[in-house]
Amino acid sequence: MTKIGMKTIIHERLQEKGIKIHELATHLNIDASHMSRILANKRKPSDVQIKKMSESLDLPYSDLLTFFLSGEVVKIVKDYPQLAQSILVMAEERVSYLLSDDRFENIAIGAELQEKLNELESLSKRWRTIKPLDSIQLEKLQEYFHTAYTYESNRIEGNTLSLQETHLVVNEGITIGGKSVREHLEAINHGEAVALLHDLVRNDLSFNAHRLKQIHHLVLKGIDERNAGKYRGTQVMISGSQHVPPAPYMLDKLMEDYFIYYEQNRGRLHPVLLAAEMHERLVTIHPFIDGNGRTSRLVMNFILLQNGYTIANLKGNLEDRLRYYAALEKVQLNHDSSDFHTLIVDHALASLKEHLLLAGEAN
Repeated sequence: MTKIGMKTIIHERLQEKGIKIHELATHLNIDASHMSRILANKRKPSDVQIKKMSESLDLPYSDLLTFFLSGEVVKIVKDYPQLAQSILVMAEERVSYLLSDDRFENIAIGAELQEKLNELESLSKRWRTIKPLDSIQLEKLQEYFHTAYTYESNRIEGNTLSLQETHLVVNEGITIGGKSVREHLEAINHGEAVALLHDLVRNDLSFNAHRLKQIHHLVLKGIDERNAGKYRGTQVMISGSQHVPPAPYMLDKLMEDYFIYYEQNRGRLHPVLLAAEMHERLVTIHPFIDGNGRTSRLVMNFILLQNGYTIANLKGNLEDRLRYYAALEKVQLNHDSSDFHTLIVDHALASLKEHLLLAGEAN
């Protein structure tokens, strides 16, 4: 049904039932001018208000919801008239996949990737054999890798603190002149989030929606308290990306499936591939206003740490960042995860090798 058609039906139903706009507004607990803007599709009502309208006008809730949400979509793409069609097509393809029957299918693993996974298994066993390291050695190793991870993950998102400055901010509590408060908070928050991952693993706590929001709250703590640890209620666009995240009304279903996927695959999919999948799927759904990239990488490393692996540290230099974005877009636009899986496996391998090398040198 067209937007014009639904507008006509709404006004016809008002006349049939003898309901005045101000009366409907009273029922929705808003003023008449607000009601007029809603009926003109210039303002989106809340879900509760849509349900009350549905009951008052005897119209299907799903039809009214579609009508009002279509107005939100138009607001997003209207500033890009030449790209509007392609934006909608690309968004529909990935969202359709995430909601399709294929979304829980097992991943095909090629010979080259399988060889790398076998090497990962061998290295992870060696790492577990070396542990437990003495407390001082382990503390120094963790400080080194955690600082590097915080530096690189923030660097991907545009933070300009250097590795040394990140160390001073996170581990020494020193303020760096010429750097913004936000950049300081990003470093401090990320450091706390990494510490949280270790606490969760140490206490054998599972990954679920509560843990995800707990991680995200730390990422945005003091930066955007209103949205920290909460799913977004508005549409967002990703600068420099062709991928358009799903509309807010789809988030509950997508996130429900996200955790179903995790539960169904954590016992049968290789842990590093599961970590990669949970990373990509989260950043594709983009459930938060801000901090989705950092949170997705933290989730990935939570799953790696849960399974005895070390933190995989994606680099923030231009070449590596472009490879990372290209691999993500290949999944988001073409449903081809091969490059992204290889990217994460390569970084997991590099991390284990570096941990083993430093632990061996210390001995």
